[in-house]
Amino acid sequence: MGVFVKQLLAGRDFASDDGFAGQMANFVYLIGDDQTRECVVVDAAWDVSGILDEIDRQELRLTGALATHYHPDHVGGGMFGYHISGLAELQSLRPVKVYANEWEAEGIKLITGLSDSDLVKVEGGDQLKIGDVAISFLHTPGHTPGSQCFLVGSSLIAGDTLFIGGCGRVDLPGGDAEQLYYSLTQVLGKLPDDTVLYPGHDYAPVATSTIGRERVENRFMQVRSIAERQGLRG
Repeated sequence: MGVFVKQLLAGRDFASDDGFAGQMANFVYLIGDDQTRECVVVDAAWDVSGILDEIDRQELRLTGALATHYHPDHVGGGMFGYHISGLAELQSLRPVKVYANEWEAEGIKLITGLSDSDLVKVEGGDQLKIGDVAISFLHTPGHTPGSQCFLVGSSLIAGDTLFIGGCGRVDLPGGDAEQLYYSLTQVLGKLPDDTVLYPGHDYAPVATSTIGRERVENRFMQVRSIAERQGLRG
């Protein structure tokens, strides 16, 4: 299976002249089939034209967009009085279906202005085929009710659920420490040790890790008490 995962960093690989994008340090991912050159984009935001230029430069064909969760730095919309380019702009430039968890769809519609016809609502356990590549959707609530991760081969695109040495915050609307604890330990923590972790932000000295390493070194995958769980922060 010729699967690829390409990691792009806002403020470096696109949106290079946007200081806010550089501060937020969002990762955007391209996942696809090396043979057919089909791909999907994960969390297209900040500079949609720049992301599409990179897709074209690599001679890929965009067939869909995946959303890890509804926060504007991942899907576009207003944030701190700043408009972030995102899924609405993607639809105007290159219309493709947006795959969102069923619990997140209304939030994405509210923030981006997308309609039901733009969205494909998925649930944990669903799969999407891109050429011969299968992407599995993992529902990992906690950061938001409909947060989801994407497992393709031995690679995990984790959005803001799991960072290298950290995890998503739970003090924003919809956050839930108990749910995030379960998602970290009982969903992501059950994946094979050699699963490569691709986080949603560049918050660490390295850009990737493994589930095995995070299980040993990331304290948010080790907490046990209720008090500790309530203190989960990204």
